[in-house]
Amino acid sequence: MRVRERGEQPRDVRRRETEWRRKRESSKREERERKVRAKKKKHNPSSFLSLPFRALASLMALPRPRACLRTNPSSLPSSNYSTLPLEIATSLLLDESRRLFAASSMGGQGKSSNSSTNSMQRVKLYRLTDDGKWDDQGTGHVTVEYMEGSKELGLLVLDEDDNETLLAHCISPDDIYRRQEDTIISWRDPELATELALSFQEATGCSYIWDNIGGIQRNMHFNNLGGLEVGPRPAMETLEPSRILQSNEGSFRSVSSDLRELPPVDLSSLPLLLKTILECSITDQMRVAELIAQDSDFFPKLVDLFRMSEDLENIDGLHMIYRLVRGIILLNNPSIFDRIFADDFIMDVIGALEYDPEVPKAQNHRSFLKEHVVFKEAIPIKNNSVLMKIHQSYRVGYIKDVILPRALDDATIASLNSIIHANNAVVISLLKDDSCFIQELFAKMKSDDVSPDSKRDLVLFLHEFCSLSKSLQLVQQLRLFRDLANEGIFDIIADVLQSHDKKIISAGTDILILFLNQDPNLLRSFIIQQEGHTLLGVLVKGMITDFGEDMHCQFLEIIRILIDSYTMSGSQKDAIIEIFYEKHLDQLVDVIAQSCPPKSYSKGALNSNSQGRSKESNSIPAKSEILMNICELLCFCVVHHPYRIKCSFLINNAIEKILTLTRRKERFLVVASVRFMRTIISRNDEHLLRHIVKNNLLKPIIEVFCENGNRYNMLHSGVLELLEYIRKDNLKSLVIYLVETFSEHLKRFEYLGSIQALKIKYDQVSYLDLYICVNSSLKSLMIA
Repeated sequence: MRVRERGEQPRDVRRRETEWRRKRESSKREERERKVRAKKKKHNPSSFLSLPFRALASLMALPRPRACLRTNPSSLPSSNYSTLPLEIATSLLLDESRRLFAASSMGGQGKSSNSSTNSMQRVKLYRLTDDGKWDDQGTGHVTVEYMEGSKELGLLVLDEDDNETLLAHCISPDDIYRRQEDTIISWRDPELATELALSFQEATGCSYIWDNIGGIQRNMHFNNLGGLEVGPRPAMETLEPSRILQSNEGSFRSVSSDLRELPPVDLSSLPLLLKTILECSITDQMRVAELIAQDSDFFPKLVDLFRMSEDLENIDGLHMIYRLVRGIILLNNPSIFDRIFADDFIMDVIGALEYDPEVPKAQNHRSFLKEHVVFKEAIPIKNNSVLMKIHQSYRVGYIKDVILPRALDDATIASLNSIIHANNAVVISLLKDDSCFIQELFAKMKSDDVSPDSKRDLVLFLHEFCSLSKSLQLVQQLRLFRDLANEGIFDIIADVLQSHDKKIISAGTDILILFLNQDPNLLRSFIIQQEGHTLLGVLVKGMITDFGEDMHCQFLEIIRILIDSYTMSGSQKDAIIEIFYEKHLDQLVDVIAQSCPPKSYSKGALNSNSQGRSKESNSIPAKSEILMNICELLCFCVVHHPYRIKCSFLINNAIEKILTLTRRKERFLVVASVRFMRTIISRNDEHLLRHIVKNNLLKPIIEVFCENGNRYNMLHSGVLELLEYIRKDNLKSLVIYLVETFSEHLKRFEYLGSIQALKIKYDQVSYLDLYICVNSSLKSLMIA
């Protein structure tokens, strides 16, 4: 205890003692830290690296004796360094310092790398239950390892908590694995007979396992080719994100670069070549196709091998060649298609495809193509390129549709269709640019010296020529159709439609529809300018003629497009409609009237009543399909030409004639007549509504509704919908007309809501009319 000096106060003494103790404790603490640092420097050789840079550089520059190369520095304790010669001790210190520095510097990185690896290998295992739900089997870490007791590689998933095995799956060479999005790999396990899925925490881990699966499958497929590495990738090497996150092209090259060449094309190596092409994975198909396309001798050798096997009747070899050619086609490579579909190889390819091992007897495709398939030239084609493309298109289509219809996948079928489409475009382009060819074609079709068979071939050729023009671009199509119109194609079609050959009539209607879909104004202009407008009359006649097929539907479509006001412009709009209504509308209405005579008409009265009508309309009722099409066309006219159709209906009383369809036994015709009346009423034209009331035109519809009774069908629903429309649109004249005229007929249907609502609407209208009448009378009395 320090003695207090004279003059010091007790407070000052305590403060000085506190400062002294603090300094003493601080000095002791610094001494302890200094000793600890000295101790660490003494026993930690890595402190060697804390020397100044010049001293370290001089030590590293010392020559290293050979003796130290055979000595493991890590096996010598640091206390022995002082007993060694200076140069050896210095070298050993340097080696150990490097090793310890690398260990200390990699310590943190290794720890982070392990954690990164664990996160990338962390997965959830799912299993598909019988009720279609994914059941969580646990969370663990996946690796690619050799299975226990086997030389096969597989996926091993260990539980992250207790290291129990959640999954041990041998990787299959079959294509059963699917990658979904970026973090899920699923497959159907053949041993467990169930669906399994691994959901990865990191996308890089999923890529690593997926690449390992692909590499192992590839090695399984090509282990006989030599030079392939079998086994999983080193985990620390392939899990580096910089190596996994590559572009698709780079990853493909790394996968496919193992396959450097194909086995030779000979009989001894044919099984190996077949295995190489057929059993390659999806990622290697492009590489195999590239090798085949680059080898200019591949297909000549394959053709020679096929011919030799066929001459020797080597059935096993022919079966292998069939599978080989089919596999090459399924590679779906454009370069390969250009080679095998060339004239030099295509017949031999078709010959190789005759020997299907699943068919007990060889097919005769080549003999069929050479002997039974006849190429008809309506007009001689002098361009060899056109002939080559035509033959190639037919043969490619024959392979696609006849030889391999079930073996081809959707992608290959699409590629073959593209080849045919491109060939068609080339053929049409070359022919349309040949002015001499087009002029010769039309001159021959207009000639009177052509036999019926030749004319038939010319019409069918023209139909195919126009149909294939769809392969061209829209601008080229329009230019082609305009050129054909200028050459007089519509005059030829008008003559064709008057023929008795149903096949060329159908071809003529198809040609007109192609023109109308491209530019309807071309045909409209021709009809307006044609003397007598015979083509339009031929079309109307074709619509009401029974061809025994559905060609009248084609005539309906042509007429409907011609008179469609929405696609007309300028003077054509009024001209074509005027021609149709003046010359042909009454003809169509008379066909309905003659096919549905009143019950009181006798056959003689019907014949006398039909005088003055067109020659096409006779006492024989038209087919129900024809009557249906006429009714559809009239509904179309009501919607598109309201003013013109109103005038025709009011003058000729056409509505009453059309409603005779209600007397037909076909229910769909009765419903069509109801739909026709519904279309007319929907126009809300006062003249037509007064015409309906005046002539009692709803009577046949109410009668068939009552005859239908309580049967719930289209007729029942159609009439009720008509009454609902009249009520909701507040068509007062029709509401009053219906209730006052047909109240007794509708009394049996009062349980229906539509009938009740109609009567309520009638009461409201009557009360309103009475109120207005009384109010106007009172006003007149007050004024008086």
